[in-house]
Amino acid sequence: MGRESYKALILVLCCWLVSCKKDKPPAINNNLPGATGNVYIVCEGNFGTGDATLYAYEPLHDSVFGDLYMNANNQPLGDVFQSMQRIGDQFFLCVNNSNKVVVINSDNRKLAGVINILKPRYILPITATKAYVSALYGNKVYVIDPQTLQVTDTIAFPSQNPEGMCLYNNTAIICTWDTASNNVYQVDVTTNKIIHTFKVAGYAPQEALVDKEQMLWVLAGEQYDGKTATLTRLDPSTGEVLASYWFPADANTVRPVFNNTKDTLYFIEANQNGGITDNGIYRMDIHSLTLPVQPFVAAKQYQYFWALGTDPLTGNIYVGDPKGFVQKGSVYVYRADGTLQNSFNVGLGPGHFYFDE
Repeated sequence: MGRESYKALILVLCCWLVSCKKDKPPAINNNLPGATGNVYIVCEGNFGTGDATLYAYEPLHDSVFGDLYMNANNQPLGDVFQSMQRIGDQFFLCVNNSNKVVVINSDNRKLAGVINILKPRYILPITATKAYVSALYGNKVYVIDPQTLQVTDTIAFPSQNPEGMCLYNNTAIICTWDTASNNVYQVDVTTNKIIHTFKVAGYAPQEALVDKEQMLWVLAGEQYDGKTATLTRLDPSTGEVLASYWFPADANTVRPVFNNTKDTLYFIEANQNGGITDNGIYRMDIHSLTLPVQPFVAAKQYQYFWALGTDPLTGNIYVGDPKGFVQKGSVYVYRADGTLQNSFNVGLGPGHFYFDE
C-alpha cells in the first residue's frame, strides 16, 4: 500500500455492485492449516484501527483459514499488515503502522518474537543469519539477524523511503520510493555497501523484479504526488536501459509480478474513483514493445483490485479485491487462460499474497 495518505476510500456503493461467483465459496476454517502448500493472504486492515489479519488458503483441499495470528496467539496482529516472508522455520510479518516485524513459527503460527523497526515494508532474505528490511519515512534499510531477531546494521541511501527489493546474483536491488529520485541502488550483500546506481524512467521507484533472462524490471511512480507510473527494463550487469514504458497520467499502477516461467509480467491498474478506465489486471510479454491496452481481467465499475500473485507451481493468478476497505475483501483465483477457477472471502484489505510451497 502507499504512504498513509494512499487510503483513499471509494464510494460505499462498491460493496453491493461488485458481482460475486455464483458457486458457494469455501467456508472459513478457524483451525490451523497444514505446515506447507499454503497461499497466505496478507490482509492490511484499515489504517489506524489495528484490524490487520493473516489468512491462508489450501488449494489442494479448497480450504480457507481465517485470522491465523489471532487464533494462535489470542491477540490482534496490529495496524496495517504490509507483507510477509519465510526464513527457515519462521514467518516474518511486517506490520507497518505498528512499527514492528512480528515473527511467528511456521508450524503452529505462535509468536516467536518481535523486531522493533519504524514503518517496516518488505523483507529480503539474504542468508540464514541476514535479511534486509525496507522502511518508509527514512533513508535506511535495516539489516537483521533472523536467528537472534536483532537489528545488526543499517544501510543509508541518498534517497528516502526504501521500498521494493530483490536479489540479483550476490547483490540486492533496492528501490527508494522517493518522488525526487529516479535511482535504483545495487548493494553488495556481503559488505552492505552500495556499489552501483541505476537510472530508471520516471520518479519514485517502488518495485523491482528479475525476469527469466536476468533482466531487471522496475516499476516507478506515485499517482497521489503527480508522478506518472513507468516501467523500466534494464540490464543490471551493465546498467543499460533496454525498454521504457510510460503509463497514462491517471493510472495508479501497483503490484508487478511475473508468471511462474518469468516471461510474462502482470500488474494492477487501480482506479479508486469508481471508473472503469485504467482498472484491472494487465499482462505483457517481457519483449513487448508497448504496454497492454485491454485488461486481462477487467475490474467493474466501483471495483478495483489491490493484491496480485502467481502460484509458482500451477501458474494460477490470485487477485485480491479490497472492496474499498469498507468490508471484508475477496480473493479470485484465475487460470493462466483468464478463466475464473475459484473465489473466497478473506479479511479486510487483502494486499499481498505469499506462496509457501
